[in-house]
Amino acid sequence: MTVTVEIDLGYEFTVKAPLKEVFDLVSDVPTSVSHFPKVKKLTDLGGGVYRWEMEKVGTEKINIQTIYASKYVSDRKKGTVVWTPVKGEGNALVGGSWKLAEAKKGTAIEFKVKGSVDVPLPGLMRMVVAPVVSGEFEKLVEKYIDNLIKQFGGEV
Repeated sequence: MTVTVEIDLGYEFTVKAPLKEVFDLVSDVPTSVSHFPKVKKLTDLGGGVYRWEMEKVGTEKINIQTIYASKYVSDRKKGTVVWTPVKGEGNALVGGSWKLAEAKKGTAIEFKVKGSVDVPLPGLMRMVVAPVVSGEFEKLVEKYIDNLIKQFGGEV
């Protein structure tokens, strides 16, 4: 049996770095992912598709490892990087976007991520597992954003 956990997060913030610098980093998937915590392996599958393999979380007896692939499309003129889930890769479907705009001092950033993670546990565990998985995902995303904010010289 499997428990499916839904993820839906959004953040808006402004960093000191210029738009070109921010876009160059977030549109370069391996460089961007290098700032994301607990990534065990990132594999370039070609055609803008990357498979993420996260480190296992949990205890020795009960743990999960999230694996998924997304296709990335960057548009410098629009200031966007959009990724869509690729079915058939791992136990999760994850999509999202970066939307960048020039601000008075730096770059305004809108970050969204949405997806689902299938956890191989009985349905009765849903009430326990869902908050833990979504909470862990949220912590990882917030650490990722903190790492990027530091890389971009802080928030405005």
